[in-house]
Amino acid sequence: MNQKNVFDTDKIGSLLLKLTAPAFIGMVVITLYNVVDTIFIGHYVGHLAIAGLSIVFPIQMFSMGVGQMMGMGGASLISRFHGRGQTGEAEKVLGNSITATVVFSAIIMVVGLSNIDYFLTLIGASPDVLPYARDYLQIILIGMFFQTFAMTMNFLIRSEGNSRVPMKGMMIGAVVNIALDAVFIIPLDMGVQGAALATIIAQIVSVAYFGYYYISGASYFKILIRNLKIQWKVLWSIITIGFASLARMTANSFTVILINIALGTYGGDLAISAYGIVNRIAMFALMPGIVIGQGMQPILGYNYGAGRYDRALKVIKLSLIWASAFGIGSFVVLYFLPDLFIRVFTSDAGVIELGIHAAKRVFFVIWIVGAIMVGSTAFQALGKVWQSIVSSMARSVFFLIPAILILPQFWHLDGIWLAFPITDVLTFVLTMAMFVPQVVMLVKARKKQSAEGEHSLPG
Repeated sequence: MNQKNVFDTDKIGSLLLKLTAPAFIGMVVITLYNVVDTIFIGHYVGHLAIAGLSIVFPIQMFSMGVGQMMGMGGASLISRFHGRGQTGEAEKVLGNSITATVVFSAIIMVVGLSNIDYFLTLIGASPDVLPYARDYLQIILIGMFFQTFAMTMNFLIRSEGNSRVPMKGMMIGAVVNIALDAVFIIPLDMGVQGAALATIIAQIVSVAYFGYYYISGASYFKILIRNLKIQWKVLWSIITIGFASLARMTANSFTVILINIALGTYGGDLAISAYGIVNRIAMFALMPGIVIGQGMQPILGYNYGAGRYDRALKVIKLSLIWASAFGIGSFVVLYFLPDLFIRVFTSDAGVIELGIHAAKRVFFVIWIVGAIMVGSTAFQALGKVWQSIVSSMARSVFFLIPAILILPQFWHLDGIWLAFPITDVLTFVLTMAMFVPQVVMLVKARKKQSAEGEHSLPG
């Protein structure tokens, strides 16, 4: 595929669909890992076990953040070296990314296992939930390398222009995870330990598939033993570029921990269980806006850089329409029929009742979140650094954390649920306040270009 011709000549709608569909499939597969565990646990173990998984989830998020840091940082360098024809330098980055991922995973495992009960209690596990959280986390920590490494390899393989291998690897892992969950949890009655073991084995399979891709010689870049030795200058470059991803995931992880602690204080383990389910439903509800933004980014960036402002405005308009349409659809379904989705995860009447109550508040303004995602991603495509940083951190750091700390003092448990729509509205206002001037700038650039007789290519 001639990328230049595609970005120049393909219709914006078909091009956006081509770039969005693979990202959507990949994100669904990654999300399934945690969701499938929760479904089996909810039906065959109980709501306290769901609460245990919810308590552990921030630690898994941090692990994913480390994988994203090494993967995105390494991929950025590899792509640039690849473009310059510096294969040797790219392979140094590949080797250092792999070694550093192993080291960081080992550190997380050792620190986590050293005093597991203390850490779990610190992040919100009650005495009743602690045994479930401990049993799940112990196995997850032992297999932490595979969880982190699978994330890292996703980005590293994509950096050489191959998106099919990462997608296939994650899909294979997801199928294995579902099959093993069914075996370990139902007939073998292994409970949360079975769910954790299924997750780790599935990720081992994914990592083995990625490893075979390199060992078989199918990859463009090779893993060479000499490049596995840490070179501090290379490692520093990887971490510097990828650190923003770790910071974002760490902020989200800290936010979830704070939410769990607040839920435990004002609603107990039942509230943590309900939130665990609502949060997993939210993962799927927010997915269209996220992937549409990801699909828009290269199209917008290319056309903005090429001075094709008409096509740049078209992709922004279409992305906003698509994301908003999915958001409205999600709102209608999740606000009026939340029980259909909550019952997928549990048959516990108390959790279902509280989950419905929470969903009607948490998802009240979900229809505006797609526009937030598109706006935030547009800043990256346009090279607006500070707007990108502010918009990516605003929801969790600027608004949600203060809301979680303040609102429950007035409305108790409902204050926690109401913190989500209030946060979404504030984030929307802030993002649009920064986004609209960028659109106005593009409109003015298009008018100036038209007045000078320079017409954009039709899209």
